Amino acid sequence: MAGTVTHDPPPAAAGRQGRPLIVTEDAELLDDLLRLCAAAGATPEVHHAVPEHRGTWEAAPLVLVGDDAARRVRGAARRRGVVLVGRDQDDSGVWRRAVEIGADHVLVLPDGEQWLVDRIADVAEGVGRPALTVGVIGGRGGAGASTLACALAVTAAREGLRTLLVDADPLGGGLDVLLGGEAAEGLRWPAFAASRGRVGGGALEASLPELHSLRVLSWDRGDCVAIPPQAVRAVLAAARRGGGAVVVDLPRRVDQGIAEALAQLDLALLVVPAELRAVAAAGRVASAVGMVLRDLRVAVRGPYAPGLDDREVARLLGLPLAGDLPVESGLLRPGEGRTPPGAAARGPLARFCTAFWERALIERGAS
Repeated sequence: MAGTVTHDPPPAAAGRQGRPLIVTEDAELLDDLLRLCAAAGATPEVHHAVPEHRGTWEAAPLVLVGDDAARRVRGAARRRGVVLVGRDQDDSGVWRRAVEIGADHVLVLPDGEQWLVDRIADVAEGVGRPALTVGVIGGRGGAGASTLACALAVTAAREGLRTLLVDADPLGGGLDVLLGGEAAEGLRWPAFAASRGRVGGGALEASLPELHSLRVLSWDRGDCVAIPPQAVRAVLAAARRGGGAVVVDLPRRVDQGIAEALAQLDLALLVVPAELRAVAAAGRVASAVGMVLRDLRVAVRGPYAPGLDDREVARLLGLPLAGDLPVESGLLRPGEGRTPPGAAARGPLARFCTAFWERALIERGAS
């Protein structure tokens, strides 16, 4: 059982890292709390009462107060991020004691263990604002969505953003191949198929191949072509917790796993070649994606068919225009042994991506 007394965010919400503080003399409770801290990857500081060292109480990103210690911390300075932890499900007085010490939450073990592990893990990772998460979808086959996704990720990394590129299309051949890193060491999607609950953001990032100053989650060359929706949700949530930018290359179909990915996007770009058949196909993709994603924008790729320009394509689709996607040899015919898309900082594709990130980050700051 877990309950909320107030709704203020804990200090960890500002991205501050540190050791959680445990205050208790209950040996059994302490053993449980130490076990939960270990599961969350955190090493706590333990005291029997309010620490004598000035500032320890105030500086800890999370304080776990055993119910046995509530009386001893009653006079401590009020602060956010205090959790009162007990064992007695039938003790109605726990709420009064929580108010007396200014606790944000009341937690009764063992029911609230998973909630507490997640909260401690947030502290251990220094969770702040989630990554700006952008999806890229092709309006038809061969539109160039995968190349644009790679270019966006390469550009974000070059601009100094912590960047993670996620390949959500198991039939696309692998973004690691497009980036020239199919032999790079690191985990691929099948390794996360059994993921449930929370995946550690730092552990996820460290386990993935690093290519061109960004981390890449792609597919291997095995037979696995589907990941359970729960695993997709857990992995993308972990990717976003690290902040910076996450780029997701999406297939044109929407199944349960892709719906989970769409639900975690801030926005998506629909790449549409400027030809009538491509516009018709893109309309069907936009209809399916729009049931889950609110912010879908169109990036139009030339050359243009007679009577079409980027604004007309956007009008026909009823979508905001993200821009005219420049024609570049790497966008149309990605090949082995080339520099990755967007690597040429002065190239037209990289300029498009740089302008996109500048606008998207300004929009986020204004929201």
